[in-house]
Amino acid sequence: MTDPSTVAPPSRERRTPGLFVAALPVVLMLALMVTGTLWLGLDAVVLLVAACVVAGVIALALGVTWDEMLEGIRSKIDSAMPSLLILISIGILIGTWTLSGTIPMIVDWGLRSIQPSWIVILAFLITMVVSTVTGTSWGSVGTVGVALIGVAGGLGVSLPMTAGAIISGAYFGDKMSPMSDTTNLAPAVAGSTLFEHIRHLLWTTGPAAVLAGILYLVLGRTQHADGQAVERSQALQDVLEQAFHFNVLLLLPPAVVLVGAVMKKPALPTVIASSVVAGALGGIVQGFTLEQISSAAATGFTSAMLDGHGGIDPQHLPEAAETLLNRGGMASMTTTVLIGLAGFAFAGILTVTGCLDVLMHRLLAKVRRTGGIILATAMSSLGTALAMGVSYLTIIVPGQAFKDVYPERGLAPKNLSRTLEDSGTVFVPLVPWTEAAAYMSATLGVATMAYAPYAFLNYFGVIIAVICGYTGIGIARQKPVQRPAEEPVPAAV
Repeated sequence: MTDPSTVAPPSRERRTPGLFVAALPVVLMLALMVTGTLWLGLDAVVLLVAACVVAGVIALALGVTWDEMLEGIRSKIDSAMPSLLILISIGILIGTWTLSGTIPMIVDWGLRSIQPSWIVILAFLITMVVSTVTGTSWGSVGTVGVALIGVAGGLGVSLPMTAGAIISGAYFGDKMSPMSDTTNLAPAVAGSTLFEHIRHLLWTTGPAAVLAGILYLVLGRTQHADGQAVERSQALQDVLEQAFHFNVLLLLPPAVVLVGAVMKKPALPTVIASSVVAGALGGIVQGFTLEQISSAAATGFTSAMLDGHGGIDPQHLPEAAETLLNRGGMASMTTTVLIGLAGFAFAGILTVTGCLDVLMHRLLAKVRRTGGIILATAMSSLGTALAMGVSYLTIIVPGQAFKDVYPERGLAPKNLSRTLEDSGTVFVPLVPWTEAAAYMSATLGVATMAYAPYAFLNYFGVIIAVICGYTGIGIARQKPVQRPAEEPVPAAV
């Protein structure tokens, strides 16, 4: 007779969710985030954790074990770890670049040479160039973006408008740079190649950039410096020139980043190297102590560190100087990292339940025409951005679902890779509860819902992509590929 204690408990039956069950965690998460963040002002991290709990309960009801959920969460966080480390390193970069005088010097130059009516279009063009060269939207916003928003504040120009222009320019490079991680990921997922993907993006991103540039030029002409703005600008310049010693050596930290990008060195060691150079300059050129350098890297630069520098009284600084100088440090990225971890946890649970597969399968069943395929791809990517808030997943999830559909319908894979980049990738920083939006808002000091209406390039790309789909303009075709027979799908619940 068998000892009952030695018999393993029967495993729970895994069930495939039906459409209602598959959509339920996504709908509930969106309801939580919209009502919580936009109406009630609740913390996004707590709301994302609540969404994970809801998704976990649904997963248990479908027969998914805790170990399986944990493995799904772990796999998503593992894939995101390089990005999270870069994010933390950018916090160090901002703190040390401020301490070294690099960011204050660039702001001082901008205040002296840029007219208020030109700052918006220049913010777009400068970040566009830097992001294309470096291949990182976050790094561009955290470096030249910080300086440009400081110039705008000193000139009395609309900060939401300037922030929108900075983010538009940064995401142009995030799409078009061969060194961008998402630009490499999209063709890899779709089955295209890097440079044919970039060339194909010109059909949509090129016109989007031109239209955005025209709007920024027109809107910028509405910005004028009144008497108070002139006084604020002069007061900020006076503080910066008193507090810091400006010379050409302060361009070394940006030079390290640019050289690293051109030589295709990994982003994390490049950012750390630039921060080390900036910290050394802070000690040698500006006279800060080792303790202050360490503090700037850990918790950020503060105006209190200027006590005794050039006769500055940190207690009586202009508001623009406080806003510009009090920033950076690893601690400043804590909320952003937590949002990323909670978002990846939700995505991991949703993946192991099979909910995403069901939703994608039902969507594909309705698609027939080329325009419909492009629109369905874009909506899937945008939906993934809303539900998961992670740029990588807006490429991977719909990319895997549509990878066989495009060749089957006689469409070259580069159409898929382009649409993925035109939609979810650039939409993520406009969703308040995502890691990217939290970073942009914290770094630039402008709320997501304030800058989002001005991030024109982030909208125009997907609109033009759908127009191309329905008109056939810029659509690459190939001989249709027969899809292999599919295995039977398990019964849904």
